[in-house]
Amino acid sequence: MITEGQGLAKRSALLLLVVCLCPDLLTGLAKPWKRHTIDSSNKAAGKLGADGVRLADVNGDGLLDITTGWEQGGAIVIYRNPGPAKVRSAWPSVTVGRVVSPEDAVFVDLDNDGNLDVVSSCEGSARTMYIHWAPAKRGDYWNPSAWKTGAIPATKGKQLWMFAAPAQLDGRGAVELFVSSKGADASIGFLVRKNADSLTRDAGGFEFVKLRSAGWIMSLEPLDMDGDGDTDLIYSDRRGDNRGVGWLENPGSANFRKAAAWNDHLLGGQGKEVMFLDAADLDGDHDTDIVCTTRNQQLLIFKKTDSRWNVDTLPNPYGLPHGKAVAIGDVNGDGRPDLVHTTNTGGNRKVPGVSWLEQAGTKWAAHNIGGIVGVKFDLIELVDLDKDGDLDAITCEESDNLGVFWYENPLK
Repeated sequence: MITEGQGLAKRSALLLLVVCLCPDLLTGLAKPWKRHTIDSSNKAAGKLGADGVRLADVNGDGLLDITTGWEQGGAIVIYRNPGPAKVRSAWPSVTVGRVVSPEDAVFVDLDNDGNLDVVSSCEGSARTMYIHWAPAKRGDYWNPSAWKTGAIPATKGKQLWMFAAPAQLDGRGAVELFVSSKGADASIGFLVRKNADSLTRDAGGFEFVKLRSAGWIMSLEPLDMDGDGDTDLIYSDRRGDNRGVGWLENPGSANFRKAAAWNDHLLGGQGKEVMFLDAADLDGDHDTDIVCTTRNQQLLIFKKTDSRWNVDTLPNPYGLPHGKAVAIGDVNGDGRPDLVHTTNTGGNRKVPGVSWLEQAGTKWAAHNIGGIVGVKFDLIELVDLDKDGDLDAITCEESDNLGVFWYENPLK
């Protein structure tokens, strides 16, 4: 039997937890950050269902540009960062191709000509990955008719392709491309040229090397995890018998094409529906930590101590059950990394779909970013877009069709 005193103590502890995790709930949500639209939805232009933002400097001006695949509309678009003076307006863009059901678009220079191409990963009826070849002349980069799109034969009709990440695996020539999928026969692997010395625009020159069976891959994060100088791969797999967060160990340039030589290190998250992750030094010990969202009401925090990994949990902000993505960065400029979190609210219009978690010692406090506008958010990237000294947040939303946009950090 629980006494009145014990009941009061439990209620007080619960209230304290709510205050720590959701301080905005005491007085209603704090004012959201200002949202600036980079590109809004436009069904006629094939821009419907913006699905993810990936960044790179395409023109060498020191500013990060964006590529996005519009899942329902099919357009693959690049957005040119116009610089801090014009960054709050719509960005100039070019549609580099049109495909069916794109889940991801990523910058990668596949022919080593210095111009960034784009690779799209498609599920649905397409089940194919495509290369959108950039124009050979830098001056034609923003001319849509100068771009050429072609399927990658090694992927055509093979899997429900979900996510890709470029990486230099053999230390020579053009980069390789980690790729992944979901559903039946899903996997993690990479695309590599059959002839390492051939840098022609022949999409048929790539072969697929399967590294691991999977259920539904969300994240691929190339990183040197063991300090041996080559690129390993962190992954999150949200479904199936092998689900969880782990990393694949690159066996070195001499053996990287041999799938059996890659060791799979599963770190944790089994039994959870793990989503997008980010990796950085979270606690200042100079080791890489990993934070992964889940659809299980919590984030998972992986920290390495000597040769062991420990897994801590952190409740999703505002009691939201379904996390989607997370980014690590110092949001408020206090020198400690914070977390920016996106979610699928499931239609809950009372809590923000984008928020940030402030690291304060062993406590984390949740703060509003997105307000109550938007439902299904995706990847989040932290960049000082307006050059005022703090990190802004770039993301997209595909349920209310908010398009591609960024939130202006008001904290400095």
